Amino acid sequence: MQSNICAICHYGEIGLKGKNRRFFERQLVSNIRELLPDSDVSAPRGRVVVSSNRKDLKEILERIPGIVYFFFAEVVNSSIEDMEKRAVTLLKERNFESFRVTVKRSDKSFELSSYEIACKLGEVINKETGKRVDLSNPDITCWVEIHPKVTYIYVEKMKGVGGLPVGTGGKAVSLLSGGIDSPVASFRTIKRGVKNIFVHFHAYPTTSKESIDKAKSITSKLSSYQGETTLYLIPFDELQKEIVLGAKESLRVLLYRRIMVSIACEIAKKEGAGALVTGESLGQVASQTMENIRVTDDAADIPIFRPLLGYDKEEIIEEAKNLGTYDISILPEDDCCVRFLPHNPETKGEIHVTKTEEERILNKDSVIREVIENSEREIIRPRFL
Repeated sequence: MQSNICAICHYGEIGLKGKNRRFFERQLVSNIRELLPDSDVSAPRGRVVVSSNRKDLKEILERIPGIVYFFFAEVVNSSIEDMEKRAVTLLKERNFESFRVTVKRSDKSFELSSYEIACKLGEVINKETGKRVDLSNPDITCWVEIHPKVTYIYVEKMKGVGGLPVGTGGKAVSLLSGGIDSPVASFRTIKRGVKNIFVHFHAYPTTSKESIDKAKSITSKLSSYQGETTLYLIPFDELQKEIVLGAKESLRVLLYRRIMVSIACEIAKKEGAGALVTGESLGQVASQTMENIRVTDDAADIPIFRPLLGYDKEEIIEEAKNLGTYDISILPEDDCCVRFLPHNPETKGEIHVTKTEEERILNKDSVIREVIENSEREIIRPRFL
């Protein structure tokens, strides 16, 4: 009997893509190979098979968008004798009182039907373990998938991220603060197949490097879901001082947001990205009222995605904890966005009023060009690579 272990990955939404299905499958395989470069990855119809000796294989597969669930399967020859031996050994390693056997048979030329195979395996398992068969509510299920050359046997399914493979939804530039919201918003788009390029605005050296360190840590965490990731570190201190000294106090925040969006749009052009991503939630702070969002949108020449628009703070916090970015986001920092905040920020901004103020104090084209020239571009890789 030949036996070894591999991971069998199943997708969901990809299977509904019709004639485009192969495109999504190929991208998923490519993403798995990027995150597991020393592994053997193949894609028989309806699933992806990964053979790897990595101890962190489960941790990595759990983070790859497009995988709905996966399992570690024993691979045996497609003979009833080998199936019986391995199924008994596998279940003897588990603690249970009742079981069932579920068989899927893609090889229709096999001598027995799926029902007959399940009965034979169930009978042997019952005899060897003394455990009872329960088809309705078993403690454990032994799944058997029979293919022409090999058979997979497994007892535990593990949940994946789901969604679509990164790269199938294009690229976007994500405005990454050091806060709780923007990493969650970024992950939401990553899960829909969008490759994120991150932009972080900082006030170093006027402030400490804490916000830069946080941005790198968060980017590293998110790169474990999308692979190698680009991070732009944008110096915002001098530009912020220019706005503070020259603009109406009530419009400072709106002007910050507009110039950040304009800079991000230029970076999107450089990187071939088709949209921006922000962590804004409607009404959460003064800059996120409906009126002020319209003023911010006016500064962009590409769409701005706001995945968290209808979320409340508790929902965002809960998702950040599940994502693993919450503990990083709550670390103390000198955030450039909260420096020089007005006492009474505008909550119902008007586009023409804000644009007039912007044009009065800034030579926008030269400012954007200078800021981008002084920015740093870093490549962040997942820590497990």
